[in-house]
Amino acid sequence: MTPDGRVRLPESELSWRFSRSSGPGGQHVNTTETRVEVLWSPADSTVLSDDQKARVAARLRGRLVDGRVSVVASTHRSQLRNREDAWRRLEELVAEALRPVKRRRQTRPTRGSVERRLDAKKRRSQIKRDRRDW
Repeated sequence: MTPDGRVRLPESELSWRFSRSSGPGGQHVNTTETRVEVLWSPADSTVLSDDQKARVAARLRGRLVDGRVSVVASTHRSQLRNREDAWRRLEELVAEALRPVKRRRQTRPTRGSVERRLDAKKRRSQIKRDRRDW
């Protein structure tokens, strides 16, 4: 991890899949494989410590398929730009997963919210009281 909070994943740890992209491009889009899917396994990473690997696996467990994180890019018309985009987005995803979770600081309810809650309770109580002896 760099001092500015970014993560640099070496290309040797990434595996790539290419396929035909959808969207505009005319005949060009039918012949070139510009859609890029980058796959990365946090467990096999050499740039992360064991603690960081566990944190990434826990925070990204919804995105893990067979222990690998997948990011797809197909917004650009060139495979190179989609590769760069997918790589950058994967690094941002990992950096976000490594960022520590902010602890919630407990606060007291405001006087207004307490008064509104109590007023609502009194109104509800009165409605139910009025139903008695009907």
